Amino acid sequence: MTVATLPPLDIFRQSLYTFYIGQNDFTSNLAAIGIDGVKKYLPQVVAQIADTIKEVYDLGGRAFLVLNLAPIGCYPAFLVQLPHNNSDLDMYGCMISYNNAVVEYNDMLKSALDRTRETLGDASVIYVDTHSVYLELFRHPTYHGLQYGIKACCGVGGGEYNFDPKVYCGNNKVVNGSIVTATACSDPENYASWDGIHATEAANKLITWAILNGSYFDPPFPLYEYCDLQPIG
Repeated sequence: MTVATLPPLDIFRQSLYTFYIGQNDFTSNLAAIGIDGVKKYLPQVVAQIADTIKEVYDLGGRAFLVLNLAPIGCYPAFLVQLPHNNSDLDMYGCMISYNNAVVEYNDMLKSALDRTRETLGDASVIYVDTHSVYLELFRHPTYHGLQYGIKACCGVGGGEYNFDPKVYCGNNKVVNGSIVTATACSDPENYASWDGIHATEAANKLITWAILNGSYFDPPFPLYEYCDLQPIG
């Protein structure tokens, strides 16, 4: 985008910029190179986020919400596909080592945002702890009106995770001479995980509500000054 096609400066100043990035950087090669391999380039991911905030700031942006990384050690897809043993599972069925690595990344991101906030004194650079919200839904789904935390609604295979990497949600595949279809459950409102990787609409409503009420902002941020907030249906 050239400068000539950019919106007016007042639009940039009145806009709210939301960043939710890093999960694919974290997971794309995780099975192949392991946690230690991924950790080597995570500082580059965090630096890129900080640099992008500064670029938008230079264009006039002044309000930034940066969401941290969800606990991938609780995702059904990763519980099936990533190498681990039972000793690496916590009491909720999530992988300890992978979730610990996510926490390290989130801490790194938070520290980078703290430094960015000091540099951009008149900007609101807000760290949004959606990790805690996701973790709560995975660990205690029934506390929040759900039934299943680490089991996918749309998948195949049933069992604890209802996820088969050979047949993703909505797909058909011939397995052992028979056509297997990964279909959606009849009650997605009871699940936190839609397809093993993404959240259900029910979970997304809970996550959105948690974000909008401001409880997970660091530092506090008056979201209502930027958004015309309406009740979530």
